[in-house]
Amino acid sequence: MPEKETQSKPVEPLKFEQAALVEEMISEAAGEPAQPVESEKSSNPSEYATSGDVVDRAEFDQLKTERDQLLDRLARLQAEFENARKRADRDRISDREHATGSVVEQFLPVLDNFELALKSEGTAEQLRSGVELIVKKMEDVLRQLHVHAIPAVGEEFDPRCHEALGTVERLDMPDQHVAEEIRRGYKLRQKLLRPALVRVVSNPKQKSE
Repeated sequence: MPEKETQSKPVEPLKFEQAALVEEMISEAAGEPAQPVESEKSSNPSEYATSGDVVDRAEFDQLKTERDQLLDRLARLQAEFENARKRADRDRISDREHATGSVVEQFLPVLDNFELALKSEGTAEQLRSGVELIVKKMEDVLRQLHVHAIPAVGEEFDPRCHEALGTVERLDMPDQHVAEEIRRGYKLRQKLLRPALVRVVSNPKQKSE
């Protein structure tokens, strides 16, 4: 009778206890202490870090470095801006003082003339002549500074540069023209420094017409 073919059974994997026993027998035969078989992964997660974790860590370190560089640059820009602001303030104060000094320097001779006039023992006519010379000197200084008086008497009233303090009834002058200047007004080039205080003509004859 033909022999029955024996079918080979698949080798079952060793259980944990069997694997530990085999490991112990091999170690004893080799004269080495048996090493325990770990049933679980190591508790250190870094040993099992995936490639994705490594990439994320590198990207995080790069972003942190870029952030630190931006913060450092921002701090430097803030310091430079503060230094520039302080320097601009100092320059502005220096320019203002220089301009003020230039103006005052031109008026010092006028002040000297006033002091000499006060010390003078001349007659009233001589004193008047001296004051007229001082006024002329002051007007010369103002012209050098581009300051000029606003025309008033006989000019048509202009509210942009004249300030009316009242009216004067007159028939010999056109209506709404300046009849009298009470205080002179001045302009610096085209900029109004102060308006001229005037009285304005009220001509009833022209109004009736």
